[in-house]
Amino acid sequence: MTEYTIPKLSLASTWKEIEFPPLKNDLLLRAAKGEETERAPVWVMRQAGRYLPEFMEVRKSHSFFECCQTPSIASALTLQPIDRYPRLDASIIFCDILVVPQAMGLEVLMEPSRGPVLPNPLVTPADFSRLREDVDVQKELGYLFEAITMTRKGLAGRVPLIGFCGAPWTLMAYMCEGGGSKTFEKSKSWLYKYPEESKALLLRVADVCADLLVGQVLAGAQMLQVFDSWAGELTPYQFKTFALPPLLHISHKVRHVLKTLGHPGVAITLFAKGANAPSTYALLADPAVTGYDNLGLDWTVDPVEVRELVGKKVNLQGNFDPTVLYGGKEGIEQEIKRASERWLKAGGGWIANLGHGITPNVKPEDMGWFLECVHKYSARS
Repeated sequence: MTEYTIPKLSLASTWKEIEFPPLKNDLLLRAAKGEETERAPVWVMRQAGRYLPEFMEVRKSHSFFECCQTPSIASALTLQPIDRYPRLDASIIFCDILVVPQAMGLEVLMEPSRGPVLPNPLVTPADFSRLREDVDVQKELGYLFEAITMTRKGLAGRVPLIGFCGAPWTLMAYMCEGGGSKTFEKSKSWLYKYPEESKALLLRVADVCADLLVGQVLAGAQMLQVFDSWAGELTPYQFKTFALPPLLHISHKVRHVLKTLGHPGVAITLFAKGANAPSTYALLADPAVTGYDNLGLDWTVDPVEVRELVGKKVNLQGNFDPTVLYGGKEGIEQEIKRASERWLKAGGGWIANLGHGITPNVKPEDMGWFLECVHKYSARS
Protein backbone atom coordinates (compact mmCIF):
# COMPACT_ATOMS: atom_id res chain seq x y z
CA MET A 1 0.00 0.00 0.00
CA THR A 2 1.33 3.42 -0.96
CA GLU A 3 2.29 5.71 1.90
CA TYR A 4 1.14 9.28 1.34
CA THR A 5 2.72 12.17 3.21
CA ILE A 6 0.26 14.64 4.71
CA PRO A 7 1.16 18.08 3.31
CA LYS A 8 2.18 20.79 5.78
CA LEU A 9 -0.85 23.03 5.41
CA SER A 10 -2.09 25.44 8.04
CA LEU A 11 -5.61 24.60 6.84
CA ALA A 12 -5.16 20.97 7.89
CA SER A 13 -6.19 21.87 11.43
CA THR A 14 -8.43 24.89 10.78
CA TRP A 15 -10.61 24.02 7.77
CA LYS A 16 -13.56 23.01 9.95
CA GLU A 17 -13.62 26.46 11.50
CA ILE A 18 -14.26 28.27 8.20
CA GLU A 19 -17.90 29.23 7.77
CA PHE A 20 -19.42 29.55 4.30
CA PRO A 21 -22.88 30.62 3.14
CA PRO A 22 -25.23 27.71 2.38
CA LEU A 23 -25.21 26.48 -1.22
CA LYS A 24 -28.31 27.48 -3.20
CA ASN A 25 -27.55 25.70 -6.49
CA ASP A 26 -26.19 22.17 -6.12
CA LEU A 27 -26.95 20.97 -9.66
CA LEU A 28 -23.26 20.55 -10.52
CA LEU A 29 -22.50 18.50 -7.43
CA ARG A 30 -25.49 16.24 -8.02
CA ALA A 31 -24.51 15.60 -11.63
CA ALA A 32 -20.94 14.89 -10.50
CA LYS A 33 -22.33 12.11 -8.31
CA GLY A 34 -24.00 10.48 -11.30
CA GLU A 35 -27.48 11.88 -10.91
CA GLU A 36 -29.42 12.49 -14.12
CA THR A 37 -30.38 16.01 -13.14
CA GLU A 38 -33.45 17.89 -14.43
CA ARG A 39 -31.10 19.71 -16.83
CA ALA A 40 -27.36 19.67 -17.32
CA PRO A 41 -25.42 22.04 -15.09
CA VAL A 42 -23.24 24.25 -17.26
CA TRP A 43 -19.97 26.08 -16.81
CA VAL A 44 -17.20 26.90 -19.28
CA MET A 45 -13.46 26.42 -19.08
CA ARG A 46 -11.70 29.82 -19.09
CA GLN A 47 -15.02 31.51 -18.33
CA ALA A 48 -13.11 34.16 -16.36
CA GLY A 49 -10.82 35.64 -18.95
CA ARG A 50 -9.96 37.72 -21.98
CA TYR A 51 -13.35 37.75 -23.69
CA LEU A 52 -14.82 39.83 -20.84
CA PRO A 53 -14.30 43.60 -20.99
CA GLU A 54 -14.30 43.79 -17.20
CA PHE A 55 -11.41 41.29 -17.13
CA MET A 56 -9.41 43.34 -19.63
CA GLU A 57 -10.02 46.47 -17.57
CA VAL A 58 -8.34 44.82 -14.59
CA ARG A 59 -5.45 43.61 -16.75
CA LYS A 60 -4.65 47.16 -17.82
CA SER A 61 -3.03 47.75 -14.45
CA HIS A 62 -1.99 44.25 -13.34
CA SER A 63 0.23 41.58 -14.91
CA PHE A 64 -1.20 38.12 -15.46
CA PHE A 65 0.65 36.42 -12.62
CA GLU A 66 0.01 39.40 -10.36
CA CYS A 67 -3.68 38.66 -10.91
CA CYS A 68 -3.14 34.99 -10.06
CA GLN A 69 -1.04 35.68 -6.98
CA THR A 70 -3.09 38.49 -5.43
CA PRO A 71 -6.04 36.85 -3.65
CA SER A 72 -8.36 39.85 -3.86
CA ILE A 73 -7.79 40.21 -7.61
CA ALA A 74 -8.06 36.47 -8.33
CA SER A 75 -11.29 36.34 -6.36
CA ALA A 76 -12.75 39.36 -8.15
CA LEU A 77 -11.91 37.86 -11.55
CA THR A 78 -13.47 34.53 -10.57
CA LEU A 79 -16.70 36.30 -9.65
CA GLN A 80 -16.93 38.38 -12.84
CA PRO A 81 -18.66 35.77 -15.03
CA ILE A 82 -20.90 34.71 -12.13
CA ASP A 83 -22.03 38.30 -11.67
CA ARG A 84 -22.61 38.69 -15.42
CA TYR A 85 -24.25 35.32 -16.22
CA PRO A 86 -26.94 34.07 -13.82
CA ARG A 87 -27.21 30.92 -15.99
CA LEU A 88 -23.79 29.63 -14.93
CA ASP A 89 -23.95 26.70 -12.50
CA ALA A 90 -20.34 26.77 -11.29
CA SER A 91 -17.36 29.02 -10.79
CA ILE A 92 -13.72 28.02 -11.22
CA ILE A 93 -10.99 29.82 -9.36
CA PHE A 94 -8.92 32.20 -11.48
CA CYS A 95 -5.35 30.91 -11.61
CA ASP A 96 -3.01 29.11 -14.02
CA ILE A 97 -1.68 25.56 -14.21
CA LEU A 98 1.91 26.87 -14.43
CA VAL A 99 1.98 28.02 -10.82
CA VAL A 100 3.17 24.46 -10.07
CA PRO A 101 6.43 24.79 -12.06
CA GLN A 102 6.87 28.19 -10.41
CA ALA A 103 6.49 26.57 -6.99
CA MET A 104 9.05 23.96 -7.99
CA GLY A 105 11.61 26.67 -8.76
CA LEU A 106 11.26 27.43 -12.48
CA GLU A 107 10.69 30.92 -13.81
CA VAL A 108 7.44 31.30 -15.76
CA LEU A 109 6.59 34.44 -17.72
CA MET A 110 3.37 35.31 -19.54
CA GLU A 111 4.23 37.18 -22.73
CA PRO A 112 1.36 38.82 -24.65
CA SER A 113 2.61 37.63 -28.05
CA ARG A 114 3.74 34.13 -27.07
CA GLY A 115 1.75 33.08 -24.04
CA PRO A 116 3.59 31.19 -21.28
CA VAL A 117 7.38 31.16 -21.52
CA LEU A 118 9.85 29.28 -19.30
CA PRO A 119 13.23 30.90 -20.08
CA ASN A 120 15.30 28.08 -18.57
CA PRO A 121 13.56 24.79 -19.37
CA LEU A 122 14.70 21.34 -18.31
CA VAL A 123 17.06 20.04 -21.01
CA THR A 124 18.47 16.89 -19.39
CA PRO A 125 17.88 15.08 -16.08
CA ALA A 126 20.90 16.97 -14.71
CA ASP A 127 18.58 19.99 -14.58
CA PHE A 128 16.61 18.33 -11.78
CA SER A 129 19.10 20.05 -9.47
CA ARG A 130 17.38 23.35 -10.30
CA LEU A 131 14.07 22.11 -8.90
CA ARG A 132 13.17 22.39 -5.22
CA GLU A 133 13.56 19.03 -3.54
CA ASP A 134 10.67 19.58 -1.14
CA VAL A 135 8.02 22.09 -2.15
CA ASP A 136 6.33 23.94 0.70
CA VAL A 137 2.91 24.33 -0.94
CA GLN A 138 1.64 26.57 1.85
CA LYS A 139 4.56 28.97 1.37
CA GLU A 140 4.70 28.90 -2.42
CA LEU A 141 1.00 28.66 -3.28
CA GLY A 142 -0.84 29.80 -0.18
CA TYR A 143 -2.17 32.81 -2.11
CA LEU A 144 -4.41 30.41 -4.04
CA PHE A 145 -5.90 28.97 -0.85
CA GLU A 146 -6.63 32.47 0.40
CA ALA A 147 -8.29 33.36 -2.91
CA ILE A 148 -10.50 30.28 -2.74
CA THR A 149 -11.75 31.04 0.76
CA MET A 150 -12.39 34.65 -0.22
CA THR A 151 -14.24 33.56 -3.34
CA ARG A 152 -16.45 31.02 -1.56
CA LYS A 153 -17.63 33.82 0.69
CA GLY A 154 -18.06 36.21 -2.24
CA LEU A 155 -20.18 33.68 -4.10
CA ALA A 156 -22.68 33.78 -1.22
CA GLY A 157 -23.80 30.25 -2.07
CA ARG A 158 -24.90 31.10 -5.62
CA VAL A 159 -22.95 28.24 -7.24
CA PRO A 160 -20.19 25.79 -6.24
CA LEU A 161 -16.51 26.66 -6.61
CA ILE A 162 -14.13 24.43 -8.58
CA GLY A 163 -10.41 24.16 -7.83
CA PHE A 164 -7.89 22.79 -10.32
CA CYS A 165 -4.35 21.95 -11.34
CA GLY A 166 -2.52 20.91 -14.48
CA ALA A 167 -1.73 17.26 -15.07
CA PRO A 168 1.89 16.11 -14.62
CA TRP A 169 2.46 15.26 -18.30
CA THR A 170 1.12 18.62 -19.48
CA LEU A 171 3.25 20.45 -16.90
CA MET A 172 6.32 18.39 -17.81
CA ALA A 173 5.79 19.34 -21.47
CA TYR A 174 5.88 23.03 -20.59
CA MET A 175 8.86 22.51 -18.29
CA CYS A 176 10.89 20.81 -21.05
CA GLU A 177 9.68 22.77 -24.09
CA GLY A 178 10.03 26.18 -22.44
CA GLY A 179 6.47 27.06 -23.47
CA GLY A 180 3.83 25.82 -25.86
CA SER A 181 4.79 23.63 -28.82
CA LYS A 182 3.46 22.24 -32.10
CA THR A 183 5.75 19.20 -32.24
CA PHE A 184 6.57 18.49 -28.56
CA GLU A 185 9.90 17.14 -29.77
CA LYS A 186 11.79 18.24 -26.66
CA SER A 187 9.40 16.85 -24.06
CA LYS A 188 8.45 13.67 -25.93
CA SER A 189 12.10 12.89 -26.64
CA TRP A 190 12.53 12.66 -22.86
CA LEU A 191 10.14 9.71 -22.85
CA TYR A 192 12.43 7.87 -25.28
CA LYS A 193 15.84 9.03 -24.03
CA TYR A 194 15.17 9.17 -20.31
CA PRO A 195 12.12 6.98 -19.54
CA GLU A 196 12.92 6.34 -15.87
CA GLU A 197 13.93 9.93 -15.23
CA SER A 198 10.71 11.07 -16.94
CA LYS A 199 8.68 8.89 -14.59
CA ALA A 200 10.55 10.32 -11.62
CA LEU A 201 9.91 13.89 -12.77
CA LEU A 202 6.23 13.19 -13.40
CA LEU A 203 5.86 11.75 -9.91
CA ARG A 204 7.54 14.78 -8.34
CA VAL A 205 5.16 17.06 -10.20
CA ALA A 206 2.20 14.86 -9.21
CA ASP A 207 3.05 15.13 -5.54
CA VAL A 208 3.00 18.93 -5.68
CA CYS A 209 -0.26 18.85 -7.63
CA ALA A 210 -1.89 16.59 -5.06
CA ASP A 211 -0.84 18.82 -2.17
CA LEU A 212 -2.12 21.85 -4.07
CA LEU A 213 -5.50 20.23 -4.62
CA VAL A 214 -5.77 19.18 -0.98
CA GLY A 215 -5.11 22.76 0.07
CA GLN A 216 -7.76 24.04 -2.33
CA VAL A 217 -10.38 21.69 -0.91
CA LEU A 218 -9.53 22.60 2.67
CA ALA A 219 -9.78 26.27 1.68
CA GLY A 220 -13.29 25.75 0.30
CA ALA A 221 -13.20 24.24 -3.22
CA GLN A 222 -16.25 22.02 -3.66
CA MET A 223 -15.04 20.12 -6.73
CA LEU A 224 -11.72 19.63 -8.53
CA GLN A 225 -10.51 19.33 -12.10
CA VAL A 226 -7.17 18.12 -13.45
CA PHE A 227 -6.29 19.54 -16.89
CA ASP A 228 -4.19 17.27 -19.12
CA SER A 229 -4.22 19.63 -22.10
CA TRP A 230 -1.49 17.78 -24.01
CA ALA A 231 -2.65 14.21 -23.37
CA GLY A 232 -3.55 13.86 -27.04
CA GLU A 233 0.12 14.23 -28.00
CA LEU A 234 0.89 10.83 -26.50
CA THR A 235 0.41 7.39 -28.01
CA PRO A 236 -2.01 5.17 -26.06
CA TYR A 237 1.04 3.27 -24.78
CA GLN A 238 2.73 6.47 -23.62
CA PHE A 239 -0.44 7.66 -21.92
CA LYS A 240 -0.74 4.38 -20.01
CA THR A 241 2.98 4.23 -19.17
CA PHE A 242 3.85 7.84 -18.42
CA ALA A 243 0.74 10.01 -17.98
CA LEU A 244 -1.64 7.69 -16.16
CA PRO A 245 0.45 6.63 -13.10
CA PRO A 246 1.01 10.23 -11.87
CA LEU A 247 -2.65 11.04 -12.55
CA LEU A 248 -3.61 8.14 -10.30
CA HIS A 249 -1.10 9.30 -7.70
CA ILE A 250 -2.86 12.67 -7.59
CA SER A 251 -6.39 11.35 -7.18
CA HIS A 252 -5.46 8.63 -4.71
CA LYS A 253 -3.32 10.93 -2.57
CA VAL A 254 -5.97 13.66 -2.50
CA ARG A 255 -8.64 11.19 -1.40
CA HIS A 256 -6.37 9.55 1.18
CA VAL A 257 -5.23 12.82 2.76
CA LEU A 258 -8.73 14.31 2.89
CA LYS A 259 -10.07 11.13 4.49
CA THR A 260 -7.23 11.14 7.02
CA LEU A 261 -8.06 14.76 7.92
CA GLY A 262 -11.74 13.94 8.37
CA HIS A 263 -12.91 15.78 5.26
CA PRO A 264 -15.83 14.18 3.34
CA GLY A 265 -14.02 14.65 0.04
CA VAL A 266 -15.12 16.11 -3.29
CA ALA A 267 -15.72 14.91 -6.84
CA ILE A 268 -12.72 15.09 -9.19
CA THR A 269 -12.84 15.54 -12.97
CA LEU A 270 -10.08 14.51 -15.37
CA PHE A 271 -9.95 16.40 -18.66
CA ALA A 272 -7.45 14.53 -20.84
CA LYS A 273 -7.81 16.46 -24.08
CA GLY A 274 -7.28 14.35 -27.17
CA ALA A 275 -6.74 11.06 -25.31
CA ASN A 276 -9.59 9.45 -27.20
CA ALA A 277 -8.35 5.93 -27.95
CA PRO A 278 -10.80 3.19 -26.86
CA SER A 279 -8.01 1.58 -24.83
CA THR A 280 -7.53 4.87 -22.94
CA TYR A 281 -11.23 5.17 -22.14
CA ALA A 282 -11.13 1.59 -20.82
CA LEU A 283 -8.43 2.65 -18.36
CA LEU A 284 -10.54 5.58 -17.11
CA ALA A 285 -13.99 4.00 -16.93
CA ASP A 286 -14.15 3.03 -13.25
CA PRO A 287 -13.89 5.79 -10.60
CA ALA A 288 -13.34 3.16 -7.91
CA VAL A 289 -10.02 2.37 -9.63
CA THR A 290 -8.98 5.77 -10.97
CA GLY A 291 -10.31 8.12 -8.28
CA TYR A 292 -11.82 10.35 -11.01
CA ASP A 293 -15.61 10.66 -10.85
CA ASN A 294 -15.94 12.61 -14.11
CA LEU A 295 -14.25 12.56 -17.50
CA GLY A 296 -14.11 15.73 -19.57
CA LEU A 297 -14.49 15.19 -23.32
CA ASP A 298 -13.12 17.36 -26.09
CA TRP A 299 -15.26 18.30 -29.10
CA THR A 300 -13.87 15.61 -31.43
CA VAL A 301 -15.81 12.71 -29.89
CA ASP A 302 -19.47 11.71 -29.74
CA PRO A 303 -20.88 11.32 -26.21
CA VAL A 304 -23.04 8.34 -27.19
CA GLU A 305 -20.00 6.47 -28.47
CA VAL A 306 -17.96 7.37 -25.38
CA ARG A 307 -20.78 6.25 -23.08
CA GLU A 308 -20.84 2.89 -24.86
CA LEU A 309 -17.11 2.56 -24.18
CA VAL A 310 -17.04 3.62 -20.53
CA GLY A 311 -20.45 2.55 -19.21
CA LYS A 312 -22.28 4.55 -16.59
CA LYS A 313 -19.95 4.32 -13.59
CA VAL A 314 -18.15 7.49 -14.61
CA ASN A 315 -19.88 10.81 -15.33
CA LEU A 316 -19.10 12.86 -18.42
CA GLN A 317 -18.43 16.55 -18.99
CA GLY A 318 -18.42 18.50 -22.23
CA ASN A 319 -18.16 18.83 -25.13
CA PHE A 320 -19.55 21.59 -27.34
CA ASP A 321 -17.15 22.85 -30.02
CA PRO A 322 -15.64 26.10 -28.65
CA THR A 323 -16.00 27.77 -32.05
CA VAL A 324 -19.78 27.36 -31.89
CA LEU A 325 -19.67 30.65 -29.97
CA TYR A 326 -18.75 32.36 -33.26
CA GLY A 327 -21.72 30.82 -35.05
CA GLY A 328 -24.24 33.59 -34.55
CA LYS A 329 -27.46 33.32 -32.58
CA GLU A 330 -29.19 30.87 -34.91
CA GLY A 331 -26.08 28.75 -35.44
CA ILE A 332 -25.41 28.51 -31.71
CA GLU A 333 -28.98 27.44 -30.99
CA GLN A 334 -29.09 24.78 -33.70
CA GLU A 335 -25.79 23.21 -32.65
CA ILE A 336 -26.64 23.20 -28.95
CA LYS A 337 -29.97 21.56 -29.78
CA ARG A 338 -28.30 18.90 -31.95
CA ALA A 339 -25.47 18.13 -29.54
CA SER A 340 -27.75 18.11 -26.48
CA GLU A 341 -29.88 15.42 -28.11
CA ARG A 342 -26.78 13.22 -28.33
CA TRP A 343 -25.92 13.89 -24.70
CA LEU A 344 -29.43 13.08 -23.52
CA LYS A 345 -29.31 9.86 -25.53
CA ALA A 346 -25.98 8.98 -23.90
CA GLY A 347 -27.54 9.20 -20.43
CA GLY A 348 -25.81 9.18 -17.07
CA GLY A 349 -24.38 12.13 -15.19
CA TRP A 350 -23.72 15.02 -17.60
CA ILE A 351 -22.02 18.35 -16.89
CA ALA A 352 -22.32 20.66 -19.91
CA ASN A 353 -19.19 22.52 -20.99
CA LEU A 354 -17.18 23.37 -24.05
CA GLY A 355 -14.75 20.77 -25.36
CA HIS A 356 -11.93 23.14 -24.41
CA GLY A 357 -11.61 26.70 -23.14
CA ILE A 358 -13.51 29.76 -24.34
CA THR A 359 -11.37 31.80 -26.74
CA PRO A 360 -10.52 35.51 -26.44
CA ASN A 361 -12.58 36.93 -29.34
CA VAL A 362 -15.93 35.55 -28.21
CA LYS A 363 -18.57 38.25 -27.72
CA PRO A 364 -19.96 38.24 -24.18
CA GLU A 365 -23.53 38.29 -25.48
CA ASP A 366 -22.87 35.11 -27.50
CA MET A 367 -21.62 33.39 -24.36
CA GLY A 368 -24.86 34.42 -22.66
CA TRP A 369 -26.96 33.04 -25.51
CA PHE A 370 -24.98 29.77 -25.42
CA LEU A 371 -25.89 29.40 -21.74
CA GLU A 372 -29.55 30.11 -22.46
CA CYS A 373 -29.58 27.43 -25.14
CA VAL A 374 -27.93 24.84 -22.88
CA HIS A 375 -30.55 25.52 -20.23
CA LYS A 376 -33.32 25.04 -22.80
CA TYR A 377 -32.10 22.00 -24.71
CA SER A 378 -30.40 20.02 -21.94
CA ALA A 379 -33.64 19.69 -19.97
CA ARG A 380 -34.77 16.10 -19.41
CA SER A 381 -38.43 15.50 -20.15
